[in-house]
Amino acid sequence: MQLLWSKFSPVFRRFLISYLVILMIPQIAGYASYRASIEAARSSSIENSLKSLSLGKEIIERNLLQVEAFTRQLAVNPDLQNLITGPKPYDLYNVYGMNRMQRSLSMYSSTNDYLSHFFIHIPNYNAIITPRTVYYRPEHYYAANQLDGMSFEQWHDQILKQPHFNEIIPLRNYKREILGTVLADVPAITFLQSLPLNSFNKPQATIGVMIDQGQMASLTQNIVDQYGGWTLVTDAEGQIIFSLGMEQTEAEQMAQIHRREGNAAETELNVQNVQPGSDGRLLISMQSSQNGWNYMAGIPEKALMTKADQIKQVTLAFTLATIALGLLFGLVLAYRNSAPIYRLLASFREQITDSPGRRGNEYDFLASHINNLIANNDSLKNAMNEQIPLLRDGFIKRLLTGEVYTSLELEVISSQAHISLHSSKGLAGLVKVNGYANPDSEETIHELGVARLLVKQVLTEWNAQLLITDWGTDQIAFACPLDGSPLNEAIGRCEKELNTLMEVIYREHRISTTIGTGTAYEVWNDAGRSFDEAKQALDYAIHMGTDHLVRFEDTMKENEMFYYPIESEQRLLNTIKVGEPEEAIRILEQLFIRNLEERELSYEMTQQFIMELKGTFLKLDEPKFKLDASLLEEYKTRVTSIQMTETITSLREKFKQLTEDICGDFQRRRAGAHADTVNEMICFIQQHYGDANLTIYRIAEHMSKSEKFISQLFKEHTGENLSDYVERVRIDAASNLLQSTGQTIDEIAEATGYNSAHSFRRAFKRVRGISPSVFRKMDVHSG
Repeated sequence: MQLLWSKFSPVFRRFLISYLVILMIPQIAGYASYRASIEAARSSSIENSLKSLSLGKEIIERNLLQVEAFTRQLAVNPDLQNLITGPKPYDLYNVYGMNRMQRSLSMYSSTNDYLSHFFIHIPNYNAIITPRTVYYRPEHYYAANQLDGMSFEQWHDQILKQPHFNEIIPLRNYKREILGTVLADVPAITFLQSLPLNSFNKPQATIGVMIDQGQMASLTQNIVDQYGGWTLVTDAEGQIIFSLGMEQTEAEQMAQIHRREGNAAETELNVQNVQPGSDGRLLISMQSSQNGWNYMAGIPEKALMTKADQIKQVTLAFTLATIALGLLFGLVLAYRNSAPIYRLLASFREQITDSPGRRGNEYDFLASHINNLIANNDSLKNAMNEQIPLLRDGFIKRLLTGEVYTSLELEVISSQAHISLHSSKGLAGLVKVNGYANPDSEETIHELGVARLLVKQVLTEWNAQLLITDWGTDQIAFACPLDGSPLNEAIGRCEKELNTLMEVIYREHRISTTIGTGTAYEVWNDAGRSFDEAKQALDYAIHMGTDHLVRFEDTMKENEMFYYPIESEQRLLNTIKVGEPEEAIRILEQLFIRNLEERELSYEMTQQFIMELKGTFLKLDEPKFKLDASLLEEYKTRVTSIQMTETITSLREKFKQLTEDICGDFQRRRAGAHADTVNEMICFIQQHYGDANLTIYRIAEHMSKSEKFISQLFKEHTGENLSDYVERVRIDAASNLLQSTGQTIDEIAEATGYNSAHSFRRAFKRVRGISPSVFRKMDVHSG
């Protein structure tokens, strides 16, 4: 058992022990309730027995009172008075009076079972009258109704001659006529009363009532029948009145024991008493306050505990079932709740090398390493937050130099730099801090840095969404987003506010500035072109010695040189490389507009511009572009075939078509590379879908790319969210397992990468529309 217990993980054991402790609490409470129920059942049985015995006692006493009332009625009966006190008539036996009295007595015997057999001895005639007949000689009556152990002479002297007052002779057998001349021994007690009631020496009549034991004992028959016990009634002297359910010898022994206990108690009167007996019975006794009789009942304790045994059996069965079910649920819950923690521990221990030896508490182990992770994460977060200004500055520089080529790249880099790009329209500009042409000392450089900082603060306060960065030691570059109003109106308002800011900077900080702005851009990818124009405008302003805002449009358009800065050439090449034909054609069109529409170039300068443009396309043979050799030769042939003497319209169309074709080739190459990336992601997911830790982060880590990039790339190529695809792969695998194996839902959930059966069922129903169990049944029926 110890070996089996040691096979379970410590986390599982702790969970199981906790559940077992919780399970034992209601069991203890149930045991206490069980004991209370047992005691209540025992008390209820004893109380019922006491009530039965008390009820029998009350009925017996009430019937005895009726017997006494009967004797009092006879005491005042005029017919009886005439017989016992009147003179004898001429008829020596007074047959008429005797018969009349006998008929009167027969009515009493029909109304009370206790008066079914009684006699009246009339000494005046030495006769005995019964409800059935008249005995003119007492010996005739005694011959038919002889008391056991008593001769006629004893009976005559002790019963007929002696005075009696509510006297009872204990239980004795007497001969009783049953059918005709058939006599039977019947146990009975005898109630004796002399008349008149106040006769003390010479009674004028004696009334004797024989009460059968069966009539009295039937009142306690319920105790014997229900519990299998016995009942015993004795008089005040301990003489047996009647007994039921026990032998005569046993009854005499019990009466003798009770007599001794009663004498030891002296005058103390116990109305009710319950005490255990020596024979496994519970002895219940009570004493009558009316005549001093003792009523006793012996009830087997097993009979009293019948209900308690039923409660015990039901409770035991329920307790065992509860313990079994509780243990089963405890095992299931302990496994279910400990499995994720155990897997988490395993993951930690795979990555962390602990010193060998006994490990401490698993929760402390997890807590300490999670705290370390949180601390490391906070440190990394703080380090990354410290890098955000550098990322932001680098992003703005790349944006202004035209090094951001695609919308996807723009979105990814801006989110990493925590820059929100609301409006795509804007205006690029360059601010120069005047008065520091050649900083040659540390003090001057420091002063220039302070001046730059003050200028940037004013610009930021003017527009919080302004993208701003240092550009050299004495210049500040910015990209100012425009609102949704008409473009010319928004540009005019922005330039007016910039002029106002220059005045504020000079007035408040005594810093002279010059600003050059380019023309507006309508997409972020065109911000580099606007910034190039701003640099030309600033160069023109410096050349002219102005200290105000100079727009690119204000520079000289009549220029002998063509417009083709190296930045524009680099943007054109990079845009073609990433396969963005729209952006490449837009840059190409801007170059044609700047040189052939906005400038009045000479024929030679125009040819020079076309030559530079052809040179740009011929640079595509550099190794970094990785063009196919056959395609490269085709493109070079097409470039060299462009003649300088062709019309501007023809030149535009040829360069445009060439750009589209080259971009298309790069697009196909990029699509193929992206397709390879997506296929690699799909292969990785197919191999690791059973890992519960397979997340987008894990996939991005495997691909060495950002989560956002692979999510967008997967969506673009498959039209499906990456997380939805992972879930679909898992559900497809689970469906196959449900159809082809007999594994349980929990086993399938674990095999397909779900932490719990509950989350698996929810995912399965979300994808398939039905629960796993229903899916399995449907498959079985269809099969």
